[in-house]
Amino acid sequence: MGANFNLKTLTVALAALSAASIASAAGLDRSGQDITAFLQDGTYAETVYTYLDADVSGYDNDYVGKDKNAYKQGNKIGDIAESYDFFRYGVKADINDTFSVGVLYDEPFGAAADYSGNNNFVAQGDRDAVIKNVTGNPAYSEAVIDTVVIPTLQAQLAPGNPQNLTDGQLKEAQANYIGVLTAKKAADAEELTKGEGTNVEVRTENITAILGMKFGENKNFQVYGGPVAQQVQADVKLRGLAYSAATGYTAHISSDQDYGWLAGVSYSKPEIALQAALTYRSEIDHTLPIFESYPAASIEKAGEIDITTPKSVNFDFQTGINPTTLATAKVRWVPWSDFAIVPPVYTDVSKAQYPEGLSLVSYDKDQWLVELGLAKRLTPALAVTGNIGWDSGAGNPVTSLGPIEGYYSAGLGAKYNLTDNWAISAGGKYLWFGDAKGQIPTKNVVSNFEDNDGFALGVKLSYQAKQNFN
Repeated sequence: MGANFNLKTLTVALAALSAASIASAAGLDRSGQDITAFLQDGTYAETVYTYLDADVSGYDNDYVGKDKNAYKQGNKIGDIAESYDFFRYGVKADINDTFSVGVLYDEPFGAAADYSGNNNFVAQGDRDAVIKNVTGNPAYSEAVIDTVVIPTLQAQLAPGNPQNLTDGQLKEAQANYIGVLTAKKAADAEELTKGEGTNVEVRTENITAILGMKFGENKNFQVYGGPVAQQVQADVKLRGLAYSAATGYTAHISSDQDYGWLAGVSYSKPEIALQAALTYRSEIDHTLPIFESYPAASIEKAGEIDITTPKSVNFDFQTGINPTTLATAKVRWVPWSDFAIVPPVYTDVSKAQYPEGLSLVSYDKDQWLVELGLAKRLTPALAVTGNIGWDSGAGNPVTSLGPIEGYYSAGLGAKYNLTDNWAISAGGKYLWFGDAKGQIPTKNVVSNFEDNDGFALGVKLSYQAKQNFN
């Protein structure tokens, strides 16, 4: 066979790229759930810090009418994407030439959005605007419903049906009466939360334990798997006209831990630096404490919420092109169309108008992520990398709490071996976000976001030592 490509030195280059590996913009994906630390040769440990800063700005919807998909450019929405950072840790060791063990930590899913300024996602304290929005009647104001509408409806609904209304007319009057009272409560919430913007923060943490077993004549194949412990917590505030009667809604989901699993198979051919791995992560079912406040329904209640974080499939591939150059590919699939956050109070209140109830967050499509890269070893100690990527997003329109339809990306990285065992890596990516319209749970389009971008920076410190079992 030709020149030995030397897997260890070529992965010097590959590791530089993953220092800036960040999550997709689709759904709540963040870390990409990388497991390549476990696939390293010998004893290996890494700590990775990633920082993401995005600019996600647009306009609210000034359209008034019954078409849910119609859009008319309204007020400016400044950058809603809060910068965030997270850590990833990994350690792996070979027990012998057959069995390996590892532990990985990452923060796989999350969200951070915060609205501010003069737009429909910030409570402006305009009681009459809320009343018009909730009732759907542009002629209504608080004075009108207090002096005309409510007295008229109370007369129609007086005991004994003094106006001889039909059953249908009585039901309509009852619905209208409930509607105007709800509008007044929503106006109270708008005034009480004046100046507050819509805000969401979701964080998750994963710890994965992995056991791998190599087999085959040259130990080229490996199967691996293990348990996953996951914690989830979230806070959501809905504010402003965009959410109509739900303005003022607040939910706090407390952290709790539940469990899933991981399984995969890999193949390696060190003489040409070839390595391929297919990894499946299970969905994880959570039952979490939640406290909800829904002012328009006069409800403050503690309870429980069921959330299932999605399963995923990752495919990682690399192969040597020549003794100093490596080609890489990564494909990731996450079925976000199966995911939803369904708070009990929020959903129950929505059943008055939507019999099946509304979820607070849901997605229409699954996510696909593809990254292609090249890594070049310039000297025995220094390597550089470059890659391009595409993320499909999870549908458009998409939730107003994360209005991005995927992205294109380009990245550069470098790694320097400090000693035979210790190395430091750094990398960056620039992201072009896909244009998207934001929608609320009723599927009404409430905003439009275009021409947005962001960048990610990553730093990694790693340790690697060859183990010899001869």
